[in-house]
Amino acid sequence: MYFYLPSHNMRKQTRTKVKSKLHKRNKHRERYNFPKLIEAAPDLKPFVIVNDYKDQSISFFDPEAVKMLNKALLKLHYNIDYWEIPDNYLCPPIPGRADYLHYVADLLEKVEKNGAVKCLDIGVGANCIYPLLGAQEYDWSFVGSDIDETAIEYANNNVNNNPSLKDKVEIRHQKNRLLFFNGIVKREEQFDVTICNPPFHTTADAAQKANLRKLKNLKNNRVTKSVKNFGGQHNELWYEGGEKNFATKLIRESVAFKHNCKWFTTLISKKINLGKIYKELEIANAKTVETIPMGTGNKISRIVAWTWS
Repeated sequence: MYFYLPSHNMRKQTRTKVKSKLHKRNKHRERYNFPKLIEAAPDLKPFVIVNDYKDQSISFFDPEAVKMLNKALLKLHYNIDYWEIPDNYLCPPIPGRADYLHYVADLLEKVEKNGAVKCLDIGVGANCIYPLLGAQEYDWSFVGSDIDETAIEYANNNVNNNPSLKDKVEIRHQKNRLLFFNGIVKREEQFDVTICNPPFHTTADAAQKANLRKLKNLKNNRVTKSVKNFGGQHNELWYEGGEKNFATKLIRESVAFKHNCKWFTTLISKKINLGKIYKELEIANAKTVETIPMGTGNKISRIVAWTWS
């Protein structure tokens, strides 16, 4: 499992009760309520510790602890009873994933739970986190696609083992790793929005070095070898040319599907990549382009959205 870890600088900051950078509808703006989380998922209890601030927490260096925290959050806040991911696959930060969906809801101007929104998640992953959150939070329906057969298997398990999701989420295998929409979107199929969290590292070595830096900061000492469960998969962590190249190809292919979808969106982690992405959208003659800032802790990201309608 690969985790997004809190930085050392974040741990030094004064603790605040409300995470003001998160969306106003995000259920995780306040500190985690561990008594309630343990009540919802008793298996979390052995992993709970008291940190330097005298607060209950977990060791974010421990992959099993983070996985159990995610299970408890999904159970307590989203009524997800079953959630499993294989070793060495991405274990996502739920507050940040929820934020993306809340901002997409604002973009669509359909925040009511009317079940009218259909969303395509490109790169759904074994964790299937966006469909799980979006179906429970907004009653949206989802198609999730992925190139990895193991991810497809686990995503289907996560849907099928939660009865309330069976009619809301469909998982599709993208057999051509060079394509995003072709082979997934049916000819007359209509979506309100597509979402995507692209791999932002350019190479496996860059992903490994970034992971070691995070581990070093978390442990406040030198780390020379990554923990096995923090590995992550190729298609989850790196892509030739990084997120800039990924987003460029995504935009180019989206032109052929502009009548199948109202809004296309993607997360962009690095601000330096925006210039190339805006230029590509100008070439594609997108009618409207929006950039929506997001923030969790010290990390600033953004959603880039475009439409021809």
